[in-house]
Amino acid sequence: MSVSELYSQYTRVWIPDPDEVWRSAELTKDYKEGDKSLQLRLEDETIQEYPIDVQSNQLPFLRNPDILVGENDLTALSYLHEPAVLHNLKVRFLESNHIYTYCGIVLVAINPYEQLPIYGQDVIYAYSGQNMGDMDPHIFAVAEEAYKQMARDEKNQSIIVSGESGAGKTVSAKYAMRYFATVGGSASDTNIEEKVLASSPIMEAIGNAKTTRNDNSSRFGKYIQIGFDKRYHIIGANMRTYLLEKSRVVFQADDERNYHIFYQLCAAASLPEFKELALTCAEDFFYASQGGDTSIEGVDDAEDFEKTRHAFTLLGVRESHQINIFKIIASILHLGNVEIQAERDGDSCSISPQDEHLKNFCRLLGVEHSQMEHWLCHRKLVTTSETYVKTMSLQQVVNARNALAKHIYAQLFGWIVEQVNKALHTALKQHSFIGVLDIYGFETFEVNSFEQFCINYANEKLQQQFNSHVFKLEQEEYMKEQIPWTLIDFYDNQPCIDLIEAKLGILDLLDEECKVPKGTDQNWAQKLYDRHSGCQHFQKPRMSNTAFIVVHFADKVEYLSDGFLEKNRDTVYEEQINILKASKFPLVADLFHDDKDSAPASTTSAKGSSSKINIRSSRPQLKASNKEHKKTVGHQFRTSLHLLMETLNATTPHYVRCIKPNDEKLPFHFDAKRAVQQLRACGVLETIRISAAGYPSRWAYHDFFNRYRMLIKKRELANTDKKAICQSVLEHLIKDPDKFQFGRTKIFFRAGQVAYLEKLRADKFRAATIMIQKTVRGWLQKVKYRRLKGATITLQRYCRGHLARRLAEHLRRTRAAVVFQKQYRMRRARLAYQRACRAAVTIQAFVRGMCVRRIYHQVLREHKATVIQKHVRGWAARRHFQRLRGAAIVIQCAFRRLKARQELKALKIEARSAEHLKRLHVGMENKVVQLQRKIDDQNKEYKTLSEQLSAVTSTHAMEVEKLKKELAHYQQSQGGDSDLRLQEEVESLRTELQRAHSEHKILEDAHTREKDELRKRVAALEQENALLKDEKERLNRQILCQSEGDFAQNSVKENLLMKKELEEERSRYQNLVKEYSRLEQRYDNLRDEMTIIKQTPGHRRNPSNQSSLESDSNYPSISTSEVGDTEDALQQVEEIGLEKAAMDMTVFLKLQKRVRELEQERRKLQVQLEKREQQDSKKVQMEQPKNDVDLDQDADLAYNTLKRQELESENKKLKNDLNELRKAVAAQAAQNNSTPSSPSSPDGYSLLLNQLKLAHEELEVRKEEVLILRTQIVSADQRRLAGKSSEPNINARTSWPNSEKHVDQEDAIEAYHGVCQTNSKTEDWGYLNEDGELGLAYQGLKQVARLLEAQLQAQSRAHEEEVERLRAQVEALKEELDRQQQTFSQTLLLSPEAQVEFGVQQEMSRLTNENLDLKELVEKLEKNEKKLKKQLKIHMKKVQDLEAAQTLAQNGKRRHELNRQVTVQRKEKDFQGMLEYHKEDEALLIRNLVTELKPQVLAGTVPCLPAYILYMCVRHADHVNDDLKVHSLLTSTINGIKKVLKKHNDDFEMTSFWLSNTCRLLHCLKQYSGDEGFMTQNTAKQNEHCLRNFDLTEYRQVLSDLSIQIYQQLIKIAEGVLQPMIVSAMLENESIQGLSGVKPMGYRKRSSSTADGDNSYCLEAVIRQMNSFHTVMCEQGLDPEIILQVFKQLFYMITAVTLNNLLLRKDVCSWSTGMQLRYNISQLEEWLRGRNLHQSGAVQTMEPLIQAAQLLQLKKKTPEDAEAICSLCTSLSTQQIVKILNLYTPLNEFEERVTVGFIRTIQAQLQERNDPQQLLLDYKHMFPVLFPFNPSSLTMDSIHIPASLNLEFLNEV
Repeated sequence: MSVSELYSQYTRVWIPDPDEVWRSAELTKDYKEGDKSLQLRLEDETIQEYPIDVQSNQLPFLRNPDILVGENDLTALSYLHEPAVLHNLKVRFLESNHIYTYCGIVLVAINPYEQLPIYGQDVIYAYSGQNMGDMDPHIFAVAEEAYKQMARDEKNQSIIVSGESGAGKTVSAKYAMRYFATVGGSASDTNIEEKVLASSPIMEAIGNAKTTRNDNSSRFGKYIQIGFDKRYHIIGANMRTYLLEKSRVVFQADDERNYHIFYQLCAAASLPEFKELALTCAEDFFYASQGGDTSIEGVDDAEDFEKTRHAFTLLGVRESHQINIFKIIASILHLGNVEIQAERDGDSCSISPQDEHLKNFCRLLGVEHSQMEHWLCHRKLVTTSETYVKTMSLQQVVNARNALAKHIYAQLFGWIVEQVNKALHTALKQHSFIGVLDIYGFETFEVNSFEQFCINYANEKLQQQFNSHVFKLEQEEYMKEQIPWTLIDFYDNQPCIDLIEAKLGILDLLDEECKVPKGTDQNWAQKLYDRHSGCQHFQKPRMSNTAFIVVHFADKVEYLSDGFLEKNRDTVYEEQINILKASKFPLVADLFHDDKDSAPASTTSAKGSSSKINIRSSRPQLKASNKEHKKTVGHQFRTSLHLLMETLNATTPHYVRCIKPNDEKLPFHFDAKRAVQQLRACGVLETIRISAAGYPSRWAYHDFFNRYRMLIKKRELANTDKKAICQSVLEHLIKDPDKFQFGRTKIFFRAGQVAYLEKLRADKFRAATIMIQKTVRGWLQKVKYRRLKGATITLQRYCRGHLARRLAEHLRRTRAAVVFQKQYRMRRARLAYQRACRAAVTIQAFVRGMCVRRIYHQVLREHKATVIQKHVRGWAARRHFQRLRGAAIVIQCAFRRLKARQELKALKIEARSAEHLKRLHVGMENKVVQLQRKIDDQNKEYKTLSEQLSAVTSTHAMEVEKLKKELAHYQQSQGGDSDLRLQEEVESLRTELQRAHSEHKILEDAHTREKDELRKRVAALEQENALLKDEKERLNRQILCQSEGDFAQNSVKENLLMKKELEEERSRYQNLVKEYSRLEQRYDNLRDEMTIIKQTPGHRRNPSNQSSLESDSNYPSISTSEVGDTEDALQQVEEIGLEKAAMDMTVFLKLQKRVRELEQERRKLQVQLEKREQQDSKKVQMEQPKNDVDLDQDADLAYNTLKRQELESENKKLKNDLNELRKAVAAQAAQNNSTPSSPSSPDGYSLLLNQLKLAHEELEVRKEEVLILRTQIVSADQRRLAGKSSEPNINARTSWPNSEKHVDQEDAIEAYHGVCQTNSKTEDWGYLNEDGELGLAYQGLKQVARLLEAQLQAQSRAHEEEVERLRAQVEALKEELDRQQQTFSQTLLLSPEAQVEFGVQQEMSRLTNENLDLKELVEKLEKNEKKLKKQLKIHMKKVQDLEAAQTLAQNGKRRHELNRQVTVQRKEKDFQGMLEYHKEDEALLIRNLVTELKPQVLAGTVPCLPAYILYMCVRHADHVNDDLKVHSLLTSTINGIKKVLKKHNDDFEMTSFWLSNTCRLLHCLKQYSGDEGFMTQNTAKQNEHCLRNFDLTEYRQVLSDLSIQIYQQLIKIAEGVLQPMIVSAMLENESIQGLSGVKPMGYRKRSSSTADGDNSYCLEAVIRQMNSFHTVMCEQGLDPEIILQVFKQLFYMITAVTLNNLLLRKDVCSWSTGMQLRYNISQLEEWLRGRNLHQSGAVQTMEPLIQAAQLLQLKKKTPEDAEAICSLCTSLSTQQIVKILNLYTPLNEFEERVTVGFIRTIQAQLQERNDPQQLLLDYKHMFPVLFPFNPSSLTMDSIHIPASLNLEFLNEV
């Protein structure tokens, strides 16, 4: 294509402009070779003549077609040059607000100076797993590319982020690390990803500062390596830093700040813990206030300081270390405020001893004040012979102070970096890593010094590496496509690097000058001039002898040599460092001690870095003495830079170039000059130049064919080989063969050829459009003529018809007049005739009616007579019948009364019998016993009070007698005066006694009155309550009547609200279930990983039968006992080993304690059970039918039981009396011991007599009862022995052995046994005298005394145990008190807010412990209750077995009477729907029916057959009342299902199979549970199959949770299958052929992230896959409601993935995509209707996608279009609508872009919406699933078990 063809009329070009850099213009006439100028029209319609240099013939740059403007990749532009790149970035940044753009392998990021919502978790998940060119440019796409290449190629990666200060490097690096932390989360619970992110606030605080260009500028470079394991989970990280700007610590330029940490610390100085720092506001400190304003707009330093402290804590830095760090930082501020006073001589200076800042500096660093004061103003000079101390001038002291401050901060910075690396370090082996390099970009200022020189040197090295990498990728691409490779000349900056770092280079000469004792910056500059004056990259300024110019790749930079030597030396005086080494704070001293092992370590790591790059800190290592030659800053920086380049060269680099759009920090403001300057400096234009030098435009054959097939001739389309078609077309269209090359899979074009093809395509379309317009316009004219002709003919037809209708109307009117006359005359004649006829008929009617009425009256009279006769005769017959019936009734009544009297007599006789009383009082025995015991207790209490009263009375009487004796004795000795006093005392005592009696009576009366008052109040309250109830009922009726009108609406609203709340609650519950399943899976993975680690290296798997799922369903509410749990825990400890068991030792000890408690409880319950069994056996024997003798025995036995209980109560009384007797004797003995000389008091003796008297009276009362009882027992025993020798006698039932091991049996039983033994010694039972009876009582009392003694011993032991327990509690309380005192003392040291917070925490911990104790107690009580219930069931079963055995024994007796044997044949019974199996076959059942079952085996059988079989097994266990079997079977089934699902976690068919079976088993447990709510649809036969004994509600809940987990796994599998298809099928595939055209793609579409092969899918593939899902679920009998929910979830996922890709891809936001999308949606809707799934709500979930497709097709020009869009797109948020409009891209030149004004109109109209800020849909969102009850119509007995299941061991019942 010739130049004249390119530069024709209307061609647009770029011309230079001093303001906008480049300006667009249009040619007004064609260019011809030889012309000296071009005629141009600018965009403002001005005409300009552009001169052309004839010698170079340099024409202006051509402008790309509008269709290519705004591309994601700059390499996709047809014309690759600087104005095209700048314009494309400007359009994307200003019009579409896109800050990211690809430029080949480089991501260009423009700082928007505004927070954008494009970095959320949803965006991270959207980019995860995507190829780099598939989505819009983003930092996440670069991070995903690095992560994917690391996992695929197993090669380390690096992301190099560079740019000017303020361009957003730190933020980009931070988001890249956030992406890795989210996608590659840590494999353990170390939360290493959170620590990686937590390092950012720390490094920003100590390494970032405000500059004139950036409020958060990084003043150091850092390289963070994020380590990954073999599973590509983050396991650790490490950080290397480069060239901290130490000079900023002591100096800041105008409008700049020091490092953020100084201002953060000053902002938090008011906190109590920072009072000792003695800080005030930042303006008070010299080092923090040199820049002027100390605050940043929109930044809260105090809040940032809290984030910094939190980050320190998260990284494991102790609180004490944090305080020390802040002390060091505060000391630097105080050091800057130290006032230095110059002396008069000018050569010395001093510091005031009272300087507060110096004192604070020394106090905070723990150094001596006097030494620091001295050595700040003096220095030491060491010579070979002597050492001198020399004073320093004011400037020297200030420099020394500043050097010390910089050194302290640098050492602290290095220490913090070291601590961060320690926190991020891991002991696990690192498999690979991704490095993120955040380093300073190219810098040039008005005054450039040593720091800028080092920064630009580093950028030279990085640019060289970047150029070689880009060149290498281009070469690989050409070789891969087998394109002839021609060497491309690219800029090589190796000469500039050699100038800086080679031998005798700039750095080398600088180090040499530093070694010279009197070296100066001027001498060094002169050496540079002499050495490098002939180098092309080195220049000398004309007007300066102390500056030099280096020609860098980006620009020329003039450096001022002043300060180079000082900064390179970085001199700090040894004496000051020695003072800091002697600090009393260990941290301060450690900062300044030498690291002896650093140099060998660094050497070793550098040598051994061939395969793995070892990471180490690059901070300068300072030597202790100035005598030694330490490394200079330049040498250290060069070494660390070489190490960095080695690391980068060993990795695959990814480049992010950050651009600063303007210097004013204005949001979305683009300064073209600044942007071009940075594009030139960062290498983006170099990438463009390298690409443009070869074949920059590259098209796949398929894409080229689809885009330009309209240029292909029809005969060429007959060829099926698209590659051959493309070759022939290109050879025909482009004559120059050098303009294109055919690769293996792509076509390569020179720059400008794609634009030429686009022009040919547009011309073709334009010609076709003209032809279409011509044809359409002719057709419209023809249609118009035909329409006019038709209208004329129609008018003529209507006029002629009107005339004809007028004539016809006249004829009709004439004919109608004649007809009217005829009809009128005829009607008049007919009326006359009708009147005559009616008169005759009326006369006849009256005559005939009179005759008929006469006849009727006669017949009526005859009928009434007949009726009267009938009633009279009937009355007479009834009277006769009633008389006969009355007589019969009287006779019957007399006879029945006689029989009733006889029966009444018999009933009265029967009522007197014991058997009748027994039947009447069945169940009342226990109540009688209880009442009897209560009466006995009351009698005992009454007797006790009576005894006490009598004892008091007797004591009083004795005291009175004693006083009388003493009175008489005193009278004899003293005389009459004392008699009066004694009498007065006696009277006073009597008065007090009477008063006590009266008070007692008063109290009784008051108690009685209060009791009556309470009864009255209760009655009144009950009456008032009744009245209130009546009032309530009346009000309820009134309210119900009033609210009938509004009830319907309120009920509807409440139902909707309840449904919504139910959905939310169900969603939360299912999310918890999902989280539980996720944690369960994570636990399994961790356990497998521990097993793998313990085993030998390899890839062996654990045995599948050792699955942790076997114990997942052992819920606390289902487990039978905790003893079994303890045994399981012990077994797990043995299996796992001591190492892991040591961690759970506290749990193990608790379980041991629990086992001991349960064992004691079991023993107690065993004793109670034995007693219960004895009582029940007695009851069973009592309830058996017997003859009259047995009835008498039962009655005697009941009487004996009552008597035994009475004896028990009486013996307890005797025991109490004996205790009182012992107490009295012991008190008497003590009194005798205390007063041996006094006469013995008669109290004890009288008390003993009273006790004996009471005992004698009781024996008299009970004497006859004992004899009667013994007589009845002996007689009953004799009768039983005589009648029934095989059964145990009555003595065995009523006598209790005296066992030594049961000393705590009831006292009454032992006493009764003693009575029995005594009675057995008596020979004659009939004739007992008083002596015999007294002996009997004496023997009983002796036995009771022995028992009481044993009980007393037991009580003493219990008392001792109680004392020990109380002592232990006292010790525990003492320890708790000490701990609380210690806590209280610690609390006093805290601030009031901290005290409140600490107190709340202590209270919460205490309440938590109490809550846990109460929960444990509740669980213990519940388990005891369940255990007792189970034992009661077992006991009932034993009772039933005993009854059956007795019945069989009786039948056996009768059977012995038969003379011959009779064969009993079993009657065949029908199958009852139950399956029986042995306990040892349970594992085989689960294996054959669950774990090893394949769904294909059950093809053709009843759906959900395993669920039915399992239920029949459960039903049999319920039938035999075996709860252990039910529990074991259901638990094993649930664990087996979990095991199968874990094994087949990606098998849709297996998951669907077990979802259907689990739901069916759940439905069966509901349908046959016996609950009426689930039995409404059951048949009578199905009701027979219900469970009888067990309530499995808890297991239904467990199965419901399991069903939710299986459903979620099913959705996960289906989504995993469908998700790779969705984007290709919905957005990329051409469902409507020829509709969409392909736009030119950039380099990213050819990146290595896209694997070879065609991974495209069509919509038919998606529909086929969903058909497969639907078929599988239907064949396996899954409930239709669940199938609807499955497809609703899948369609939501399709909508979310499609819409998210639409919102993140510019290339698919076009009109043709909207058409394709609507067609695809209609196909999916048709599929839903065809499968009868349209009621699932799936269409509603696709509403946002439908509206997005409509939005792409609507007009987008006028305000009316904006209103239509706002009214239509109700399911899309404002952010989504604006995003789609911004991304809308025309595929052809005939379409127009959406203007910025239209988008602003849309935003203005949508301001009132309260849409969420989330841009993307959460495709992982899962709707709450609902499992409706779906009963089965099958009966259990109709189910056949196929032989293929191998379940022969199951027996049908």
